[in-house]
Amino acid sequence: MPKLIRGRVPTPERSVEERVRDFNEVNLGYTFELALKEAERCLQCPKEYAPCIKGCPVQIDIPGFIRALRVNKENPRKAVKEALGIIRANNALPAITGRVCPQEEQCEGVCVVGKVGDPINIGKLERFVADYAREHGIEDELLMEVVPNIRGNGKKVAVVGAGPAGLTCAAELAKMGYEVTIFEALHEPGGVLTYGIPEFRLPKEIVKKELEKVKKLGVKIETNVLVGKTITFEELREEFDAIFIGTGAGTPRIYPWPGVNLNGIYSANEFLTRINLMKAYKFPEYDTPIKVGRRVAVIGGGNTAMDAARSALRPGAEVWVLYRRTRKEMTAREEEIKHAEEEGVKFMFLVSPKRFIGDENGNLKAIELEKMELGEPDETGRRKPVPTGETFIAEFDTAIIAIGQTPNRTFLETVPNLKVDEKGRIVVDDNLMTSIPGVFAGGDAIRGEATVILAMGDGKKAAKTIHKYLSS
Repeated sequence: MPKLIRGRVPTPERSVEERVRDFNEVNLGYTFELALKEAERCLQCPKEYAPCIKGCPVQIDIPGFIRALRVNKENPRKAVKEALGIIRANNALPAITGRVCPQEEQCEGVCVVGKVGDPINIGKLERFVADYAREHGIEDELLMEVVPNIRGNGKKVAVVGAGPAGLTCAAELAKMGYEVTIFEALHEPGGVLTYGIPEFRLPKEIVKKELEKVKKLGVKIETNVLVGKTITFEELREEFDAIFIGTGAGTPRIYPWPGVNLNGIYSANEFLTRINLMKAYKFPEYDTPIKVGRRVAVIGGGNTAMDAARSALRPGAEVWVLYRRTRKEMTAREEEIKHAEEEGVKFMFLVSPKRFIGDENGNLKAIELEKMELGEPDETGRRKPVPTGETFIAEFDTAIIAIGQTPNRTFLETVPNLKVDEKGRIVVDDNLMTSIPGVFAGGDAIRGEATVILAMGDGKKAAKTIHKYLSS
C-alpha cells in the first residue's frame, strides 16, 4: 500500500491580475510530473469496491486509469495512452468532464483518501490525460485503433440535440455499428458546452476537438435543423429505426417581477449565449453586440450565476451576485465561487428582487430588494428563504437573471403524443424510453437543469437500451 499523502497536489492557475482582462482559461492543468505526484496518493481500492467508480455517473474505472499512469511513469506516452483507453471505454468527452464535472459531489466526494485528508484530484488527472493525449497525437492514434473495427449493422438512429447527452449517446451507438445522425437547432453543436460555459472555464477549441472525435466514429452532425419545424418528428420516425431526444433545458426561468422587461435585463441563457457562442465580448470583430453596464446585478447562486458574473466582470463592470440565501446554501461549485471572489465579484446575501426600476427611456436604473431570513429546510435540505418585509433600493444598470432553466418547449410542442410532466420534462421509463415506442430521451430534457456528467450518463445508458431494443 502506498504511503498516504494527505494534501493534494495543486494545479497551477493564471494570476488574478492577468485573467480578469481576458476570457482565456484560468486553470492551467497538471504537467506529467505533477500528475504523477497526485496519482501516487491514490490508495488503489479494488475495482469491485472502489467508491469513486460507484460515485461516477458513467462508471469510469478511476483506480485503473490512475494505475496506468503510475506503472508506466518512465514512459509518458505509454502511460497516457493506457490511461486514456481506460477512460474512453466509459467516457467519450474526458477533456470536457475533467474541466466541468462536479467531482467534489461525485467521485471525489466518496474518495477513501478524502476521509483523512484531501480526496484524490480525479477531475484534474482526467483532464491531464485527455489534454496530454490530444497535444501529442495519442488520442487520434487510439481512435484509429477503434474505428477500423466498427462493423455497420444496417440500422439508423436519429439524435435530436448535440449537447452532452446526445453526443454521448451518438458516440456509443456509432461504436456498436449504428448509422447515427445528430440534428442540432443551433449553428454550432455542443449544446451547453458551446453556448453556456464560458471560455475561461471550458475553451471552445477543446469542445471542437472533442466533437471531431465523435465525427471520426462516423457520427453525422447536421446543424441549423430545428426538428418539428425544419423537419417533422414523424419524418424522423419514418427514416430512422430509433430516436434519442437530448434537447436539454434551454428555456430560461423568469419570475414575473414588476419591470422585468426593462432594457438592460438579460436571462443568463441569452447573456452567456451572446458571450460564448457569438463572441460578443469581441464586438465589433464579431458582429453580435452586448451591452454590459457600469454596475451589474446577477440574480442566483448556482454555477450559471458564477459564469455570468465572471463574464460580466471581464469587460470592466462592477458585479454583484444577489442571492436569497447565504453562501453556505449556494449550489455553485466551491472552485467557481472562490474564483469569482478572487476576481472581484461582490456578494449580497439574504436579498431577493421585489421590482426593477427604470428611467424615462425604459432602461434599468435600480432594483428594489427585499431582505430575507432563513427558515426551515426545504426538500433539498437547504433552509428556505423567508421574506422579512423590509426593502431597500440599490442602483444597477444591468441585471442578469440566473435562477434556472426548463426543457425546450419549442420542440416539445411539435410532438403532441410525447408525455411530459407538470414541469415540462419528458417522462421516461427505467430504460429511458418515452411514451412513444422506439423513442428515448435523456439529460436535462428529462431531469430539468442538471450537470454535464449526468446528461452523459443518460446518453450512455440510452445507447445500451436502444441497442437492446433494436436487437430484440
